[in-house]
Amino acid sequence: MIYRDFQGMKLSGLGFGAMRLPVVGGNDGCIDQEQTFQMVDEAMAAGINYYDTAWGYHGGNSELVLGEALSKYPRESYYLADKFPGYDLSNMPKVKEIFEKQLEKTGAGYFDFYLFHNVCEMNINEYLDPKYGILDFLLEQKKNGRIRHLGFSCHGEMNILMRFLEAYGQHMEFCQIQLNYLDWEFQHGKEKVALLNERKIPVWVMEPLRGGKLAKLNGSMEQELKALRPNEEIPAWAFRFLQSIPGVSMILSGMSDLQQLRSNLRTFEADHPLNEEEMACLMKVSGEIQSQKSIPCTACHYCVSHCPQGIDIPRLIALYNEHLLTVDYGGMAFIAPMALMAIPEEKRPASCLHCQSCEQVCPQQIQISDFMSDFVSKIG
Repeated sequence: MIYRDFQGMKLSGLGFGAMRLPVVGGNDGCIDQEQTFQMVDEAMAAGINYYDTAWGYHGGNSELVLGEALSKYPRESYYLADKFPGYDLSNMPKVKEIFEKQLEKTGAGYFDFYLFHNVCEMNINEYLDPKYGILDFLLEQKKNGRIRHLGFSCHGEMNILMRFLEAYGQHMEFCQIQLNYLDWEFQHGKEKVALLNERKIPVWVMEPLRGGKLAKLNGSMEQELKALRPNEEIPAWAFRFLQSIPGVSMILSGMSDLQQLRSNLRTFEADHPLNEEEMACLMKVSGEIQSQKSIPCTACHYCVSHCPQGIDIPRLIALYNEHLLTVDYGGMAFIAPMALMAIPEEKRPASCLHCQSCEQVCPQQIQISDFMSDFVSKIG
């Protein structure tokens, strides 16, 4: 197992994510405890020392099962991360109640790492509203030793990340973002990493395989990669990409069975970052994946200037592309719907008049009115 330095600590390069634990009968709320315990035992034996859970994972059962799986080990032998569930706005006034319950469920005594969960367009105002006292409470827990390190996860766009950092950045010790070679440009991962590096905030990675969808590519794509690294497994390319990115300190993987765990453990026996040729090939593969689903908008904004409703059409197309790609390469398509909620109702796809004025000036000849209708049918 390779390790990364963090404030004098040695964190395993691979973190054990507890969002996709094995389940019984396809029921996400019914975790297969026997298999999970075996996975944790193998992970511990192989040197994984970072374990990540959250309030809402597996219908609230992830904290319970992971806590029990780790209870047989000395508390100082592993690091446990949990999160405040601000993705549900009804939780905002309940930070103390939820935090105490999380400690009870995990039986951990304290959290080595604790996060503001899923900072995004939908909840940024509430997270920053002092009336809820969330930051003050968490800083108090840190002072009392019940939180060792405080950070946040972010699924929001760049402006949301910047806004949160401007407000709370001085208190944030790490930031967890969705990062993989598909999202390096698609979700502006490159710019987000640059911003965090500039602020000297270590990067934690979630969704390195985009929900497992980057574990297998089509035949021609796999052949391109195999030609460069014949012995490298396809999922390993996603991890090698992240090993090539400065500032990445923790890579989380939500593993659902022993086979996935063992495959990842082989990958993290050593660092093998990509060279220039390999990186170029992987970016080519990423572009091919995106082109299969994306509407080819260049964001020239000619359409906006001709829209009687003043709808930001390029932004909606970007959200639509994100949604389609996530359905195919991730499954948990919540980013676009959350971002859409932050857009004024009169600027959403349903407000399109279908007058086709925008289409008359679109250099890419995109059928925008058809796109708007499909957007409404898929997302709302």
